[in-house]
Amino acid sequence: MSEGGADDRRSVTVWLMKNSASQDFLNRFKEEFEREHPKLALDIRIQEWTGIGDKVQAALKADGTENGPDVIEVGNTQVAQYAEGGRLQDLTLESMRNWGIREWLPGLAEPGQYMSQQFGIPWYAANRVVIYRKDLFAEAGIGEPPRTREEWISATEKLDTGGNQGIYLAGQDWYTLSGFIWDEGGELAQQKGGIWKGALDSDAALAGMEFYRELQALGRGPADADEEHPPQAGVFAKGRVAQIIAVPGVAQTILRENPELKDKLGFFPVPGKTADRPGAVFTGGSDLVVPRNTDNLEGAVAVIEALAGAKWNTELARAMNYVPNKESLADAVAGEEGVAAMAAGAAHGRATPATPRWGAVEADNPIKDYMTKVLTGGDAREEARRSSERITELLDLNAR
Repeated sequence: MSEGGADDRRSVTVWLMKNSASQDFLNRFKEEFEREHPKLALDIRIQEWTGIGDKVQAALKADGTENGPDVIEVGNTQVAQYAEGGRLQDLTLESMRNWGIREWLPGLAEPGQYMSQQFGIPWYAANRVVIYRKDLFAEAGIGEPPRTREEWISATEKLDTGGNQGIYLAGQDWYTLSGFIWDEGGELAQQKGGIWKGALDSDAALAGMEFYRELQALGRGPADADEEHPPQAGVFAKGRVAQIIAVPGVAQTILRENPELKDKLGFFPVPGKTADRPGAVFTGGSDLVVPRNTDNLEGAVAVIEALAGAKWNTELARAMNYVPNKESLADAVAGEEGVAAMAAGAAHGRATPATPRWGAVEADNPIKDYMTKVLTGGDAREEARRSSERITELLDLNAR
């Protein structure tokens, strides 16, 4: 995997995903890293997201004789499936001793664990906020963005009048539902006695669904589609929609479709149950992992220590409008309204259950079907029970 160069440097091959970092960032990082590590040479190879799962699995299974990766960027929810079978390096010791494991954003750190060991090292995060029309808020007499769920419902009711939609919330936006469930103390699935089971039928999870139903009714989002069918950015851009729930970067798409909204868009964290704590949100983003078959573990660890360390992590956040991997670094992006709102929510972010089988749940996605049935009049408890049973079936490791 790592070969000596003419200057006797050992190469560290790093797979990063397309558009995760700018070329300028990568150039500056490579230059400084090699200056500070004179025995190492960085070989950064950009990968496409399409088909990356099979490519990573093939690299992890290789015998180590070819020039494979020493460090790989992976989606935060993908770590468990790669760690299964012992194909990733256990980085628990480094995380506890040197990298500040207890300070990491939970939405990146928790899915980076598998069988109580830390395999994924948080790199950057992105999560949903509320994007809103400042002009429509002003017309409705709403001076400040809401900070609690109660204030949010009250404001949205005022906005949902006169041909305006108070909020456009598609019926199958299960990422947003997940946050409401977590706020209530519920889970999508839980592990008991080593067995994963669906948990949508708990009282807490049902309370999260009830809040979703109440909010979704204050607009005309379709009950039987998700936020990409049709793309909610286009709906927001073309109609008098007061709010959507999306990552801040969606604002750029909105402005491309409707430049007249320039200076009319604002951002605030998804409100929580109390004003002192924003709502829980699904945290997307990337972790860094090291294949078990690397032959340059020392170099791989040095790369991760630099990329995930305070200096380059904040540099990346500023360059790409990401949330840094620690709440203590959030000041680095405080000047950007959308990113600041995102960082506030990320402090209470979560991720999907850390089981290698969660991908099977998302592929089948009984959660979407459950949401549609509830929003079209079905009995919430009964539909939640059926969906939870299906999730349990999909998470059964013996089903493969």
